[in-house]
Parts: sequence; structure tokens; C-alpha cells
Amino acid sequence: MGLFDSIKSIFSGENKTKEPEALPSVEYNGYTITPAPVQEDTGFRINGTITKGEQSHTFIRADSLPSADSCAEEMIRKAKQMIDFQGDDIFNSQR
Repeated sequence: MGLFDSIKSIFSGENKTKEPEALPSVEYNGYTITPAPVQEDTGFRINGTITKGEQSHTFIRADSLPSADSCAEEMIRKAKQMIDFQGDDIFNSQR
């Protein structure tokens, strides 16, 4: 994609990011972790949700990985780490 095409896509409202597709959820210490990698030009960005009961936290990171599966695995790993460190506090503020 050339410079002109990049500028054109900005002004035309084109968006090459596809809607994330939720992958199978994982249960962890009473939480449900649902990865939903976002496909972009450079790979897949970490995205998903952590839920417990009626509470939900959207989990988005800047990390980009080459496949949806590797991205989902990394999202689950990071979500477990976040749960271990913050517990229910993840629902009190969006960081």
C-alpha cells in the first residue's frame, strides 16, 4: 500500500480491522476468560473479556501476534496473571 492509498483510506473511512470473533472460554478461579483476537494488517491483537457473575472487564492489549490461536493463548495467560494480581478489583476500574 502506497502513501496515497494510506491517505485515501483514512479519509474514506476504510477500516481493515475485522470484528473480533470470540474463541472458546476458559474457566479460572471462578472467572470466565473469553479470548476474541482482533485481526489487523500486522497480525492479531490481544482482546477479550474476563467475567465473573454479572461483572465483566474488557481486556485489550497492544500486543500483536501472528495467529489467532497464539493470540488467544497469550490473552488467557495475561488474563490469569491479572486475575491473580488484582482479583475482583479488575471490575472496579478500566485500566
